[in-house]
Amino acid sequence: MPGTVITIAQQKGGSGKTTLAVNLAVAFGRRGLRVALLDTDPQGSLGRWFLMRRARLGEAGMELSTASAWGVSYECEKLRQNNDFVIVDTPPKVDADLRPALREADLVLIPVAASHVDLWATGGVLDLAEREGKRATIVLNRTRAGTRLGDQVAQAAAALNAGVARAALGQRVVFAETLGLGLAAPEAGKSAAGAEVEALADEILALL
Repeated sequence: MPGTVITIAQQKGGSGKTTLAVNLAVAFGRRGLRVALLDTDPQGSLGRWFLMRRARLGEAGMELSTASAWGVSYECEKLRQNNDFVIVDTPPKVDADLRPALREADLVLIPVAASHVDLWATGGVLDLAEREGKRATIVLNRTRAGTRLGDQVAQAAAALNAGVARAALGQRVVFAETLGLGLAAPEAGKSAAGAEVEALADEILALL
């Protein structure tokens, strides 16, 4: 059975797309699932993380491929054959180049940091996802529990034409620290960040 494609998209830079991609990939791998990463962002952050991981651990434990926008369909078709999940990281923009990555998706995840500016930036992705007939879920990122802004963003997100994941990723240093080491939060020992990632992975698996 071909694998499932999860496309991570958001037109605002710095929203945490790569952080979400690597943490989900590691969380899925820890459950015994075969995972491939597809980096379509010319910035190449996902690819650099993968190479650092392989150098650090000797074996990344997952597959990596890269593609330009119009090579996405071919790469997804190839990666689906040998993996349970293909996670696609996309550039911070919304235009025709994003369509192939959305078209291939079984689920579109849109990370939204705890700001109204990030939330406003979801409109373009949601519109394209709807045109392609794809289900989209917002993942709140860099949240601060109990803050008025965090509550406002969560309420506004819930009013959009998209699902909102119950599990959220907090504003935690461990996400940046592990990313820079080629690791992910669940690999940094017992922590709130690791628990958040595991809860989100469980929720996404249940959605699919």
